[in-house]
Amino acid sequence: MTRTDLLTDVPTHSRTAPRRKVLISGASIAGPALAYWLNRYGYAVTVVEKAGTLRDGGYPIDVRGTALEVVRRMGILPRLREAHIDLRRLTFLDGDGGEVASLDPHTVTGGVAGRDLEVRRGDLSAALHAAVRDDVQFLFNDSIDTLDQSGHGVDVTFRGGGRRTFDMVFGADGLHSRTRAFLFGPEEQFHRYLGYCFAVFTMRNTFGLSHETVMWNTPGRAAALYAVGDDDQVHAFLNFAHPKPPFDAFRNPEAQRDLVAAVFADAGWEVPGMLAALRDADDVFFDAVSQIRMPRWSSGRGALVGDAAYAPSFLTGQGSSLALVGAYMLAASLADRDHAAGFAAYEHTTREFVTVNQAKVGEGDATLFPTTARALEQRNDMLRGLSTMPPSPEGQPAHSALTLPELERTR
Repeated sequence: MTRTDLLTDVPTHSRTAPRRKVLISGASIAGPALAYWLNRYGYAVTVVEKAGTLRDGGYPIDVRGTALEVVRRMGILPRLREAHIDLRRLTFLDGDGGEVASLDPHTVTGGVAGRDLEVRRGDLSAALHAAVRDDVQFLFNDSIDTLDQSGHGVDVTFRGGGRRTFDMVFGADGLHSRTRAFLFGPEEQFHRYLGYCFAVFTMRNTFGLSHETVMWNTPGRAAALYAVGDDDQVHAFLNFAHPKPPFDAFRNPEAQRDLVAAVFADAGWEVPGMLAALRDADDVFFDAVSQIRMPRWSSGRGALVGDAAYAPSFLTGQGSSLALVGAYMLAASLADRDHAAGFAAYEHTTREFVTVNQAKVGEGDATLFPTTARALEQRNDMLRGLSTMPPSPEGQPAHSALTLPELERTR
């Protein structure tokens, strides 16, 4: 990818200029990362989050390639290193529960041992929040109710009853972004369904698993148990092919459980126990495996970042990394530029990186979730061959396919 020389010598924000006020919707990953960098450029930042507090725990996520440099520049890399999950084995099973192959995880993921990070989502969110909480305003248990753009700014009313005007508004509120709906219209225009649904939750670790993942497959179905350490809990994961998104289930937890139970009703291995645990779990996350693809990421004084703009799906392993890199690039693009020029620079410097990473989706699909007996057989043959190979010393090119511009310090 062409080096982003357009942004390498951005001037420092003037300390005498009035502070531009911006609102960020979403306090998970992209939101606080963007808040950190915009604050560095002298913006007065408010972050609104519909949840009452930061979400702790959560399923493991990866930070790789260019994103590692982002967290290093934020000063949170040591904290994340301490929170790193040392996953040591990835074992694949056939439909009868027999072992197909047991591998070093990096052989399959393309990660680099000793360099890439895998942490609980909540640990990354907490580290980002801690890095910026003293410098920006956080409004928890609130959200945007209306958003009205005018020549002078963006008038926002909050569900909690407040009204404020901002110079810019940013949507960092995930795959099903309400901010995107305000700025661009219904999600269906940009939602690219990839043919799968999944449920993830925690359950008791009665399996003796430690620092490992075990995955069971039949055509179009996968069940996995992920032990991030020696805890008494494991992350349970059930994924299945489905011809179209089950829209009626997305807002109905009971319908989600019914659908998953029906799909896996005749499954073997540990799946019956997983289905029983699913019924009682209070932390079930259910969704479609999807991407967001948009022709542009900004409209007027509003822009999107992270999953709201370009969710790549977990099949790429790059969702959190794209959010971190996108936040950095958006802030860099707005340095001493007005919103129109800044948003144009954001598109120009970041679009190719997003495209390359979203294109990785086919690789993850083929390895983890074959949908036919023939494809599953081919996948298993490939895994048996990999089991005799050491992990590749090279990370996936897409992970590092962008060189970050240098940011000038403003405080």
